[in-house]
Amino acid sequence: MKLVFFACVIALAAAAGPADPEITIVAEENNVNFDGSYRYSFKNSDGTEAEQSGQLKQIGAEAGEAVQGSVTYTAPDGTLIRLTYTADENGYQPQGEHLPVPPPIPEAIAKALAYIATAPPPRN
Repeated sequence: MKLVFFACVIALAAAAGPADPEITIVAEENNVNFDGSYRYSFKNSDGTEAEQSGQLKQIGAEAGEAVQGSVTYTAPDGTLIRLTYTADENGYQPQGEHLPVPPPIPEAIAKALAYIATAPPPRN
């Protein structure tokens, strides 16, 4: 019984493979200002980088934060991923070559939408 347990432990250790190397932060910036604006960035030893900045934004009677930033890293398959984004009164807007793109609107539907846009508004 002890031999079976020992064999299972060795098999699990072999299946786990080599341990991931320790990833360290090689550069870092973090600034927060009294006016509500901020900026942070970091770079890791594995090549991962991120940066973001933001500031308060007044839209009518509402106030919020307008943010922009980017993240760069290497995916497990070796692909370099770069994501840029903004987040403001128009919502979160990511951009990157790795993001899916919706298919084009079929021609018949595009024509129908164009026709509907030219029609007068309905009467109530």
